Amino acid sequence: MTEIGHIDYDEIEVDKSATYHSLKDRVVIITGGGQGIGRGYAHYFAAQGAIPVIAELNGEAGERVAEEVRAKQGRALAVQTDVADLDSATNMAERTLAEYGRIDCLINNAAVFSRITMAPFWELPVEEWKSAVDVNITGSFFCARAVVPAMQEAKWGRIVNVSSATFVMGLPNYLHYITTKSAMVGMTRSMARELGPWNITVNTFWPGVMQTEVERPSVPRERFKEYTERQSIKRQGTIHDLAKAMLFLCSEEASYISGQNLQPDGGLTFI
Repeated sequence: MTEIGHIDYDEIEVDKSATYHSLKDRVVIITGGGQGIGRGYAHYFAAQGAIPVIAELNGEAGERVAEEVRAKQGRALAVQTDVADLDSATNMAERTLAEYGRIDCLINNAAVFSRITMAPFWELPVEEWKSAVDVNITGSFFCARAVVPAMQEAKWGRIVNVSSATFVMGLPNYLHYITTKSAMVGMTRSMARELGPWNITVNTFWPGVMQTEVERPSVPRERFKEYTERQSIKRQGTIHDLAKAMLFLCSEEASYISGQNLQPDGGLTFI
C-alpha cells in the first residue's frame, strides 16, 4: 500500500492526459481556491484553457495562485471573497463579469474544516457550529445566488457543490462538518430542478480524504491510513484524481448529468 504522505503541490505537474476542449475560455469560479484542493483545481482548469477565478478569503493566497497560473501562460483572476457575506459574494460575481463578461462554472469548494474542533456534539463550541453553517451551507447558497443570473442569461452553466465522503460514514466528533456537508446533497437536488430549464446543471462532488499542503489537525495521520485501507483502491487520492473528475462535471460532456453525486474517493463509500 502506498505510504500516506504530505502532498507538496509545488512538485506536482498537471496531468494533461484528460482533455476537454469544451472548457476552453470557460470562466470558472473556485471558492477557497487559494490553497489545497481548490488551488489544484485552478491549475487544472487553466491547463484546459479555462479561466479560473480564485475566490479566496485570504487575498494574498488567492493572488499567489493567480500568479502561479499566469506564470504558466494561463489566465486567472483573484477576488478576495468572504463567501459567508452576501455583499462579498455579490462582488465576486460582479468583478468576474466586469473582467470577462461571463460566468460559466461555480465550484463551491470553500469550507470550514482543517482546524475545526473534534469533540462530541454537546461539547462543540457554539460559535464554531455557526461558522461551519455560515461558510459551508450559507456560503454556497450566497455564491450560487450571485452567479445564477449570468448563467440564466447565457442559458448554460455548471454549479458543483462540494460535499464529502465523510458524511456518508457518520463520523463521530465532526457533527458540525458532517451536518453541513450532508446539506449539500439536498441543496444540489433542489437547485438542479430549478435551474434545469436554463441548461444549468448542478451536481454534488464527494471527494475522499486526502492530504494537501494545508495542515489538518482535525484529521490525525493514523486516520488517513485507516481510510486508505478501507478503500477499494488501496492508495491515497491525489489532486489528479479529484481534478480530472471535476473537469468532467464542468465540461460539455457532462451536459446530461444533473442532481447527481460523484464520489472520487477510491471506493471508500458506496451509495
